[in-house]
Amino acid sequence: MTRTLPLIEELEAAVTSGTNARRIEMLTRVTDLFVGGAPRYSDEQIGIFDDVMVRLVGTIEAKARARLAHRLAPIVNAPAHVMHMLAIDDDVEVARPVLSQSERLDDSVLVTSASSKSQQHLFAIAQRKSLSEAVTDVLVERGDRDVVHSVVRNGGARFSDAGFRMLVKRSAGDDDLAVEVGMRSDIPRPHFLVLLEKASRAVRSRLAAENPQASSAIEGVVAEVVGGLRNEARNASPDFAAAQAAVERQNRIRRLGEAEIYQYARERKFEETAIALSILCDTPIDVVERALLDPGAEIVLILAKVAGLSSTTTKAILLLRAADRGMSAKDLDTALASFNRLQPDTARRVLGFFRTRVKKPAAAMVPPAVAVYG
Repeated sequence: MTRTLPLIEELEAAVTSGTNARRIEMLTRVTDLFVGGAPRYSDEQIGIFDDVMVRLVGTIEAKARARLAHRLAPIVNAPAHVMHMLAIDDDVEVARPVLSQSERLDDSVLVTSASSKSQQHLFAIAQRKSLSEAVTDVLVERGDRDVVHSVVRNGGARFSDAGFRMLVKRSAGDDDLAVEVGMRSDIPRPHFLVLLEKASRAVRSRLAAENPQASSAIEGVVAEVVGGLRNEARNASPDFAAAQAAVERQNRIRRLGEAEIYQYARERKFEETAIALSILCDTPIDVVERALLDPGAEIVLILAKVAGLSSTTTKAILLLRAADRGMSAKDLDTALASFNRLQPDTARRVLGFFRTRVKKPAAAMVPPAVAVYG
């Protein structure tokens, strides 16, 4: 490290009065010294390199910055501040290797770049070994088709509930994306159901054919959508089977009531909430699950009223839906106002209508106008 002293002394002259070629030569020498001993340097020593490189990077042309980025990107302990500078460079040739490889970038840098830079920058980010939900949220929202396909195929990417909802939305009309999203092992079952409801027959067939390890579960869910949410097909889902066993066990220990449904909804347990409502309302799970997946709130309000739930628990159920369907605060307020006006007798009468209609898979579940507002 003693060799750095004369280099640092030369730095002032190179930065203040040197030519571009002189600065590049200086940066090359400093970079050679760092790369040659990177594993041995302490944090304090790396900080010295960082200070030197930062001063030089701001004074050199893009081609030289790109060469520096390629050399430093794979190095685990590369100087943090210079890596940040390179990552947010407007020139994608400079930013690409750092955005796609460097382990020195935290989520704040990646989110900043993904929120403001070009689609090429976003595509580079999508190639990283791992991606947090905060980063993928931006990629899925801002990214073009290539970016979105790339991040969905990235096994190290994690998606939030909102991210999966956006992916399902963007899959409409894009069969390849629908298959890629449906093939992810981490897609929550409610989003999978919505995806399949919107998917073409070709997508459903590919999902069943291209994932042999999960074929029984996929075929079961496909059968749920195409065949009217049949119970035997639903039981092919491990998540649903586990939830059903847990709720039925709870019902044996103590009869299900509002407290249990409220807790399930607050904990964002889709399957448990649906099963508990089905039991409490003595209504087929087909009706309840479709109600929770339907863009409109009417059927949920009817179920809640028949179950004798309070507006507080009904709000928790609607908020569970909001995570999957994008329900706004205004929509929520309007729905709760309608719930408060809805009469129990009216709700029971309309629910009886749905109990009958569910026996006909092709029938649309559109409530009569009297259901909530009459």
